Amino acid sequence: MQSYDVVIAGGGMVGLAVACGLQGCGLRIALLERDEAPHALSDATPQLRVSAINAASERLLQHLGVWETILQRAAPYHGMAVWDKDSFGHIIFDDDNQGISHLGHIIENQVIHHALWQRASQLSDITLFAGAHMEQVAFGDNEAFVTLQDGSMMSARLTIAADGAHSWLRDKADIPLSFRDYEHHALVATIRSDEPHQSVARQVFHGDGILAFLPLSDPQLCSIVWSLPPQEAARFQAMSAALFNQQLTVTLDSRLGLCSLQSDRQVFPLVGRFARSFAAHRLALVGDAAHTIHPLAGQGVNLGLMDAAALIGELRRLQHAGKDIGQHLYLRRYERSRKHSAVLMLAAMQGFRELFAGENPAKKLLRDLGLTLADKLPGVKPQLVKQARGLHDLPDWLR
Repeated sequence: MQSYDVVIAGGGMVGLAVACGLQGCGLRIALLERDEAPHALSDATPQLRVSAINAASERLLQHLGVWETILQRAAPYHGMAVWDKDSFGHIIFDDDNQGISHLGHIIENQVIHHALWQRASQLSDITLFAGAHMEQVAFGDNEAFVTLQDGSMMSARLTIAADGAHSWLRDKADIPLSFRDYEHHALVATIRSDEPHQSVARQVFHGDGILAFLPLSDPQLCSIVWSLPPQEAARFQAMSAALFNQQLTVTLDSRLGLCSLQSDRQVFPLVGRFARSFAAHRLALVGDAAHTIHPLAGQGVNLGLMDAAALIGELRRLQHAGKDIGQHLYLRRYERSRKHSAVLMLAAMQGFRELFAGENPAKKLLRDLGLTLADKLPGVKPQLVKQARGLHDLPDWLR
């Protein structure tokens, strides 16, 4: 049996960030990834799954030593426009007026994933296991015991569930979930526009849908996330490319000229999830294993990376103090801080989702007035930008 201090289930962005952040603090780490090791992108064709990385996540990735590598294929965005279709409500942000160099970066998930995997593979405290399927786990008084499908066994003082929304490890620990079906599916695709996007992210609310255009490094390519009722999402996925292009252009009010598909259209359901506990005896939950939110503000990955940052800081503190890193009593500090952030984000996303759903005239007037006042009143936009950048959520060790 192999003995470790920490076993991380899941080698996605968040699990790898935790592993890299624990390097050098005296903990032996095993990371178990069900799939094969991620590979570098070999051509310029953008991947469909992207994330809007904010300033807080950028700071963590800098600290982990991967940001310079990621930047080679990242697209900074300098402005953001949000409006209510067929109405007067709108708000516009730009970095110049906020005294910052950029609002964030649009980055393909695979670029971040591969950079973190490569970094973890170079660190002496981390052992990576690709193609590793967990078969059993038992939580003992002093250790957790993990058995893999190939029969190999390992023990750890702490296991970390970073294995996604359908977390196997969370389920084995009998941690219940709260669900909220957003009754929307997300359609993602890559789009070429006649007009350059000028590094501005755009989001339009229309009827019962939300369309986001996220600018890529090519000045005329954007990644779109179109949140729609399931039947509508299926209809848009199945319709001819010519009709889809027309519908897309009209929905965006032709702000980028004619839009044309450059990729497949993928659709996936949107479900809010919230684990009742983010920690238990010999177990901590991070990222999608702990929570999933609506992609309305592109904050899902940032929320998960701040889980990683908070857990890194807490485990380093416990290790330095000679405490048992797997005791639930000690992990509750991490749990309290991250539950608070996740609850606030879930509530904010649900409030936005309900306010901007439908064409009720009173509701439409309310949201249009809200957007316009936020755009015009002094002091409001700096606060919104500060929240979106996430620096208020940084753990002390990253400040």
